[in-house]
Amino acid sequence: MKNINNYDVIVLGGGAAGLMCAIEAGKRGRRVLVVDHAKAPAEKIRISGGGRCNFTNLHCSPKNFLSQNSHFCKSALSNYSSTDFIALVKRHKIAFHEKTLGQLFCDNSAKDIIKMLLVEMAAAKAELWLETSIEHISKTEDGFSVETSEGVLNGQSLVVATGGRSIPKMGATGLGYDIAAQFGLAIVEPRPALVPFTYTSDIAEAWSKLSGVAMDVRATVAKTRFEEAMLITHRGLSGPAILQISSYWREGGTVEINMLPKINVAEELTKARHERPKATIVNLLSDFLPKRFSQHIVEHLGMREQKLADLSKKTIQICEDYIHRHPFMPGGTEGYRTAEVTLGGVSTAELSQKTMEAKSVSGLFFIGEVVDVTGHLGGHNFQWAWSSGYAAGQSV
Repeated sequence: MKNINNYDVIVLGGGAAGLMCAIEAGKRGRRVLVVDHAKAPAEKIRISGGGRCNFTNLHCSPKNFLSQNSHFCKSALSNYSSTDFIALVKRHKIAFHEKTLGQLFCDNSAKDIIKMLLVEMAAAKAELWLETSIEHISKTEDGFSVETSEGVLNGQSLVVATGGRSIPKMGATGLGYDIAAQFGLAIVEPRPALVPFTYTSDIAEAWSKLSGVAMDVRATVAKTRFEEAMLITHRGLSGPAILQISSYWREGGTVEINMLPKINVAEELTKARHERPKATIVNLLSDFLPKRFSQHIVEHLGMREQKLADLSKKTIQICEDYIHRHPFMPGGTEGYRTAEVTLGGVSTAELSQKTMEAKSVSGLFFIGEVVDVTGHLGGHNFQWAWSSGYAAGQSV
């Protein structure tokens, strides 16, 4: 049994947001304890970005987030921006590089970011208890009482940084939502986001044979579109463009996929009909698309042996529609098992956008993924963790 003490701040969750909050609160002279049920802190940081952690994005702004209140994230992002976190990384001499679209990754390992946070925590004299489960929480006259597997903790402020339900094998639970509900706070229905799609049964056999094929596409739902890579797998569609658009898709809806967003298929077919009349359609399409996928298209459209010289305007239109306006109806998603984040969460209407404190419960704060603020792929969700953690850390 650990020696039980009173704390100024108890942080539930030793991930990105929780550690950042603890650091900032500790710097202010607050006595801080971070509690987590995992064996090691910041496991999502460790596995992120292929083990190199896409820790922020140069272009991070409120437009990169989904929420029922699109303005809520502005204050936190403004007060602690990607520039601020980059300065911290540089101060610790962690080498990093930009990939595409402003995404920043560690040159070496995601463990460098975790080490940096733990060093900062130690300097701020914040404590960390691992392998400690939360059993009951109650409001007291002076703050909060938290019953854990290691005994009872008392704190003036309680910060919930427990994340969402995504990747349960990493220890993700719905604890944060349960705590919010216990104190009467509204929840925006959580669902998996940044997640691969699965096939419907009618196309599963044909498309699964294309597993491994990748191409740059434009994926669209309503007025939202992303132009990045798509990967065909044996179970469904993945890749950055698909993960991004999955956050905007709802069950029963259709995703429009433009498989050649930079090429006008009708123009190319019309031109080739005169310049390469003896070539087949698959010959031409293979100039722009992976050969296996080109073969799939012509077989699906019944044009396997058709020569370019024999193309009619109707045939050209059919090809163009299939490639530029392909309606893909997902059977569903891979769910929380592989979702990078959880969409929805504690309603922003319940929280102060400047401090992340619950408006109706003094001393209770919610930060990070547990809140109804969800970023696009590419380091934005980590930046929300840093920014919201900083905001709470300045106020607890």
